[in-house]
Amino acid sequence: MDSRNADRISGGIPGCHLVAMPYPGRGHINPMMNVCKLLASRVPADILITFVVTEEWLGFIRSDPTPTPPNIRLRSIPNVIPSELVRGVDISGFFEAAMTKMEDPFERLLDRLEAPVTAIVSDTVMVWALAVGNRRNIPVVSLWTMSPSVFSVLYHFDLLVQNRHFPVDLLDKGDERVDYIPGISSTCLKDLPIKPENDGSGQLKNRILEALSCVRKAQCLLLTSFYEIDTHVTDTLRAILPFPVYPLGPAIPYSSLAEAPSIVTGHNVLDYFKWLDSQPRRSVLYISLGSFLSVSSSQMDEIAAGLRGSGIPYLWSGRGEISHLQEACGEMGLVVPWCDQLRVLSHSSIGGFLTHCGWNSTLEGMFSGVPMLTFPLIADQIHNSKAIVDDWKVGWRVMGAENLVKREEIGSIVQRFMDLERDESKEMRSKARELQETCQRAIGKGGSLETNLDAFIKDVLQCQYQ
Repeated sequence: MDSRNADRISGGIPGCHLVAMPYPGRGHINPMMNVCKLLASRVPADILITFVVTEEWLGFIRSDPTPTPPNIRLRSIPNVIPSELVRGVDISGFFEAAMTKMEDPFERLLDRLEAPVTAIVSDTVMVWALAVGNRRNIPVVSLWTMSPSVFSVLYHFDLLVQNRHFPVDLLDKGDERVDYIPGISSTCLKDLPIKPENDGSGQLKNRILEALSCVRKAQCLLLTSFYEIDTHVTDTLRAILPFPVYPLGPAIPYSSLAEAPSIVTGHNVLDYFKWLDSQPRRSVLYISLGSFLSVSSSQMDEIAAGLRGSGIPYLWSGRGEISHLQEACGEMGLVVPWCDQLRVLSHSSIGGFLTHCGWNSTLEGMFSGVPMLTFPLIADQIHNSKAIVDDWKVGWRVMGAENLVKREEIGSIVQRFMDLERDESKEMRSKARELQETCQRAIGKGGSLETNLDAFIKDVLQCQYQ
């Protein structure tokens, strides 16, 4: 238990007490925390949020230099997921453990809380939270951490089955177009967030579909996107679902940009920002392929060799492969184990983002107005890549004739992508700036975020706000 924040909370029973339960992965915890910080800042005198994570994640959050508001307190449950289920290696096993082993310790924690619980805010995939809320007569708010389009595809998955588009051989029929999913424009089958049945992900798929089928039991749905970028699909979901839908995005830590960067244990933030400060405007390619999954070692070697051959300055957030990648990439840039991604993307020297297309990274790219080279790894990322390239036209795909994208192709596309004088690059960067302006309007005074946030607080939480 983290008592530091609890000690700072004013005495008495709060007018509204939320218990937040994210799925134990960075791509889920971060947006849940960002939404909680929005709520905490909007009604600071009337709301208390208990943010629940495993003991492992409590340690990670405590090491984050970004301060947690005094009305958000951290609580932990034991690390009930077996250590051998390493994230990114056994995805299905890790997910299954989260679905079957976290409910009991979470419910025991609820018994120990001092203040009555107004509502549980749960990640949509944590379907057991609905059962806990039902047993205790506590409303459950569902938070969806992927794009609204992915929600609609999975919510209407039965339509894919009825139209014989699942199961299907994507190599043979991937170019067939799907035009019957509510809120989704005509899309190639290969660009939807689905995978073949024979890839071993059947159990994981069934668990996610179960969560989507049960979501109607929730009090409402929160989206981490912003309304202006997903207007049609959000309006469609509002018409279909039996409860309110509130886009509270972009659920990224943009408010922290006003704070000065600091030294984080093990990561010298000032060093890589000092290096970025020395680079020409829009000359650096930032690279991050996510915090969960990894590309193969052979593909990593091809990317590194392609970067070296391109001659383009780069900053690569490479997690645990620092020395190897630095040697392979050459001296045109830096490889760091971690970085403040949104602050990096917002730096004037960044001219492009090579990304795995996770939804949080996609939102941060939009917010920063940085064009994206897409290198998706799994199903929902493939759908995000399609939106980046085809719908919003703010990026290019890293394509390859083979499963392994060769260094020559990577080097060539990086050179063309970072050439600010090419007409196609100019047009893409203009679109990225327009998308950035749309995002800024959404989070500005009187924007869609403020409107939806206040509506959620008033209608669902029934809190008073200033």
